[in-house]
Amino acid sequence: MTKQARIGIIMHGVTGRMGMNQHLIRSVLAIREQGGVALSDGSFLMPDPIIVGRNPDKIEALAKKHGVERYTTDLDAALANPDDTIFFDAASTQMRPGLLRKAIDAGKHVYSEKPVSEGLEEAVALARHAKAKGVKNGIVHDKLDLPGLLKLRRLRDLGYFGKMLSVKGEFGYWVFTGDDLTPQRPSWNYRAEDGGGMISDMLCHWRYVLDNVIAPVKSVSCLGFTHIDTRLDEAGKRFKATADDAAYATFLLDGPDGEIVAHINSSWCTRVRRDDLVTFQVDGTHGSAVAGLHSCVAQHQVNTPKPVWNPDEPNTLDFYADWEEVPDNTVFDNGFKVQWEQFLRHVAEDGPWSYTLEEGAKGVQLAEAGYQSSKERRWIDLEDLEI
Repeated sequence: MTKQARIGIIMHGVTGRMGMNQHLIRSVLAIREQGGVALSDGSFLMPDPIIVGRNPDKIEALAKKHGVERYTTDLDAALANPDDTIFFDAASTQMRPGLLRKAIDAGKHVYSEKPVSEGLEEAVALARHAKAKGVKNGIVHDKLDLPGLLKLRRLRDLGYFGKMLSVKGEFGYWVFTGDDLTPQRPSWNYRAEDGGGMISDMLCHWRYVLDNVIAPVKSVSCLGFTHIDTRLDEAGKRFKATADDAAYATFLLDGPDGEIVAHINSSWCTRVRRDDLVTFQVDGTHGSAVAGLHSCVAQHQVNTPKPVWNPDEPNTLDFYADWEEVPDNTVFDNGFKVQWEQFLRHVAEDGPWSYTLEEGAKGVQLAEAGYQSSKERRWIDLEDLEI
C-alpha cells in the first residue's frame, strides 16, 4: 500500500472567483483527486484544506458543494491549530500583509496571491519577517507555467532568437461598466482607495514574466491612465473610478547580449483583436516568436518574408502564413496547480522553490516605480533589494 501523509492548509479568501476556481478547485482539490503530491521517497502528500472566511453561508455552501469537510469563520482558531501548517491567502491586497504577518507569527508557512502588499517598504519588511521566523514562503507566479510562456522560455534557452532585441506585450480586454452589461471584474479594481489600479495589478506580473522568461528588468517608464471615470458597482450604484484602468509601460532589460527594450500595454478599456487575451512578441536577430496563454508561433530568419512598402496597392502577403507553431512536446498541467505542487514539496521535503516573498517584493517594487514614473513623467531605475 502506498504511504500517504497529510498536510493541513488554511485557505483564506477562496470564495472569490480566482481563489475558488484556480486555487481551491483546480489546484488543491485536483491534487487530492489525483492521490496527492508525489515525494522523493515514493510517498504521497495529501492536502487537507480548511476554508476560512467571514461569510458563514458562503463558506459552508462552497465547502459542501466541493466535498471539503472543514470550514470556519474563526481565523484565530484555525491559526492556532498545530495540525494545519500552511496558510494561503487570496483575499484583498489591503488585508494581505496583516494576514500573512499574523500567520507567520503563528509559525505557519505562507503562500499567497499577488501583490503581496500595496507598498515596497511593507513588502520588504514582510519578507524579512518570514526569513527571521524561519518559515517557508511563496507568492503565486502563475503565468510562468502557462504553456505559451513555457514554450517561449524554451526558445530563449535554446538560443533561437540570437541576440534578443525587443519585446512587445499586449494584455487586457473590455471590462463592461455596468451601464450596458454586468461588469466581469469586481468594482474595487477601479477604486484606488480600495487597492485597485492596473499598475499595481499587472506590473507585478510583468516583473516576474520578464525576469524569468526574457531577462531581468532594470528600468521602467510608465504612464497610468483612467480612461473611464465612472462605473457601476455590484449593487448597481454609480461610483467615481479613482484607479488607473490602463498602463502603458516601457522597460529596459539586462539581456545577455546587451539591453533589451520591452513595451507592454495593459488595459481594461480595449477590445481584443489578437490571438489571445495576452500576447508577447520577442524579436531577435535570428528569429521571432509570439506567445499567448497556450500557443506559441515562431518565425526563423530563413522564413522571414521581404515586404516592400507600397501604399498605392493592396498588400498581397499573408503575414500569418510564414509562422510555425511551436509543438507542445510534453503534457502541460494547470499552471496554478503546478506551483501548488512545487510549494507543497518545498514545505514537506525542502524541494526547490524560487517564488518567495522576496520575489513578490520585486513585483511591488516595479509597480511602485511605475506609479512614480507616471506621476513624475520620467524613467525610474530599479535598485537591488536587500532582504
